[in-house]
Amino acid sequence: MLISTMNDLPGYEIDEVFGEVFGLTVRARNIGSQIGASLKSLIGGELGGMTKMLAQGREEAISRLVEEATAKGANAIVAMRFDTSELGTTWTEICAYGTAVRARQV
Repeated sequence: MLISTMNDLPGYEIDEVFGEVFGLTVRARNIGSQIGASLKSLIGGELGGMTKMLAQGREEAISRLVEEATAKGANAIVAMRFDTSELGTTWTEICAYGTAVRARQV
């Protein structure tokens, strides 16, 4: 599956557009990472546990995005983006979205 953040695919022609596709996951922070994040915020620096959680969430969201695009018959996704939002104090929603297309190399 070709995935691009651009609106087109250089070297490819888009033959068919299947529409918008989404990959969504909601992650909950564990109590250990919350305590660690609270302490780290006092002295500054990267929150390693949070970074790892968000990276895993993005990977899962992309995997679900690809599944949905494949189910529609697409072989590529253009204009792919991520969106994240906080749900309450411990949940993070991560959404990957884009446009599913069938493209061929020219």
